Amino acid sequence: MEDAYVLQLKNRKFSEFYLCFCGYADCSPLHSFGPAVRPNYLIHLILQGKGKYMIGEESYNLEAGEGFLIEPEVSTFYQADAEQPWSYMWVGFSGTKAKEYLRDIGLGGEQKTFRFRNMEELKKMQFDIMKRDNYSVENEFLRESFLYHFFAVLSRSIKVESKSKSESQNLYVQRAVEYIQNHYFYQIHVTDIADYVGVTRGYLYHLFVKHLATSPQEYLIRYRISRGMELLSVSELSIEDISRSCGYEDPLVFSKLFKKKVGDTPSQYRKENWQTKKEDLRKRKENLDYI
Repeated sequence: MEDAYVLQLKNRKFSEFYLCFCGYADCSPLHSFGPAVRPNYLIHLILQGKGKYMIGEESYNLEAGEGFLIEPEVSTFYQADAEQPWSYMWVGFSGTKAKEYLRDIGLGGEQKTFRFRNMEELKKMQFDIMKRDNYSVENEFLRESFLYHFFAVLSRSIKVESKSKSESQNLYVQRAVEYIQNHYFYQIHVTDIADYVGVTRGYLYHLFVKHLATSPQEYLIRYRISRGMELLSVSELSIEDISRSCGYEDPLVFSKLFKKKVGDTPSQYRKENWQTKKEDLRKRKENLDYI
């Protein structure tokens, strides 16, 4: 048995990252839940007492100041201790960015449990948002801001087991690649990428060569040129506009790099690929006429 207080949400305005429900419970000795699967993510924060969390055959004995993550469609079981049953609060959430945001704070995959600080701050935030239990536009936005605030506080208070050196290096490379893919159209430099990831330029170079067999600068150039090839093939933008769209203010610099990497000038590449595109459209039209 548990004495629980729950905010259950039926409507949602957001899709990338949104609150499904949250709650607080004081559990009786040996109170359990599961084995069960959930359609969304849940984070439980243990405020007092002890308990056990199980994922398949894996078992974790947890206590106050620790937490655990439940992932969608994964069978889990958890149970309060017989002598010191736990009290915990939980936050259920989902969205297209949920997995990415969990990874940003170090959770997901092999990392399902953690230690955390700032317990009182997190409790106050959640208890305050649970009072917003009626529908209004204001409450919709407040609940959304609560979820981001919750992750922000958790990100600076959470402590997970250290990753292996190889995993840490791969994470640096992954974040650097994501930064390039999201910022290539700006005039970014390798130092900007290294600063974002939080490593020196020299170390970033070492990681790229080790894991991708190329330098950060070369990866950035190749990615920009590949986007230029795409725009030349499917859009009617001018060479100058495409150059700027790929992070090059000077079209001559873009054209020289394009020629060096592709073998054709941007104009030649566009002419050849527009002809191919027109031929594809002609064949599709013929097929439709035949049908």
